[in-house]
Amino acid sequence: MTNKRKTIFLVDDDVVNLKIGKNALSESYNTYTINSGETMLSIMKNVLPDLILLDVDMPGVNGYEVIDRVKSDSKTANIPIIFLTAFNDEVSELKGLSMGAVDYIRKPYSPRILLKRIEVQLLLEKQRRELQSLNNNLNEMIDEKTQTVTELKDAVLSTMAELVEYRDEITGGHISRTQKYVRVLVKNMIKYEVYKEEMENIDEELALQSCQLHDVGKIGINDSILLKPSELTHDEFETLKKHTTFGEKVILKLKEKTSDSDFVEYARIFAISHHEKWDGSGYPNGLSGEEIPLLGRIMAFADVYDALVEERPYKEPYSHEQAVEIILADKGKQFDPILTELFERIHHEFREISADKQQSGSFVSKDF
Repeated sequence: MTNKRKTIFLVDDDVVNLKIGKNALSESYNTYTINSGETMLSIMKNVLPDLILLDVDMPGVNGYEVIDRVKSDSKTANIPIIFLTAFNDEVSELKGLSMGAVDYIRKPYSPRILLKRIEVQLLLEKQRRELQSLNNNLNEMIDEKTQTVTELKDAVLSTMAELVEYRDEITGGHISRTQKYVRVLVKNMIKYEVYKEEMENIDEELALQSCQLHDVGKIGINDSILLKPSELTHDEFETLKKHTTFGEKVILKLKEKTSDSDFVEYARIFAISHHEKWDGSGYPNGLSGEEIPLLGRIMAFADVYDALVEERPYKEPYSHEQAVEIILADKGKQFDPILTELFERIHHEFREISADKQQSGSFVSKDF
């Protein structure tokens, strides 16, 4: 299979130069001889050459004006242009090269040298296109690989989160709902610039993914406690509280096997701190105020709200209004006062999530 012949535009107002150039080029290339810049620009509306040989000094639109127009159009910007000129000064040559010319040949020129210079530039242009194509393909491969890895990570994450819920026969949808509640809080914190500086240092999407692991420590809790259909005793509850520290240990094990340190750190914070309370009465570390990581303070709202509005074997679910009243009453006690004020402003969005759940089927939760 023969290679398609390349198309060359030879633009010069001198008829003799056009004839000499035509004789030199026609055996190897489809050659258009054009006697003005205006005519060349008109022809290019229908025919795009592979290379342009362009005289600098022409009446009307000169070579500099032509190259400026060619390079300013994205359709023609990459066409190699070789200037042909009788000028023999450095300023003219530098001007042409700075405007995008790939070479500068002085007239009169040797046909053999002209052919060789054209050959070199066409080869360079071919290599540039191949390199661009390779780069595009590599980018596509990287994007596909990144998407595959992301999907795999999400699948593993979801499976781990679901494993926690499958262990508890009377829990359903707690993880997915709390993730939605966290999303509402984070979205509005950004909107209303609540804890603006701290939020600027948090990757929102990573945080929303990692919050699904806040209860992963329940994997380590005995079934006799986790599956108990009635209220827990004091000792049983003390054992259940250990799911926070056990969850941290599980996540730190993940840290040894992944380079995604932000994701793991967010997950660790959610697991260890979502039961801490603003007044220091929470667990496992009795942190208070802003000692509690911001992500833990956010998770507390989602976790408690969902526990309140969900049915348990030993209690009926609270209404949305009752849950809001309980949370607002704990402002500055269990909950961050600033976040409580935000919750008071946007709690209707929590109700919408809870209402969607009720319409799609009832869930029974045993989250503490």
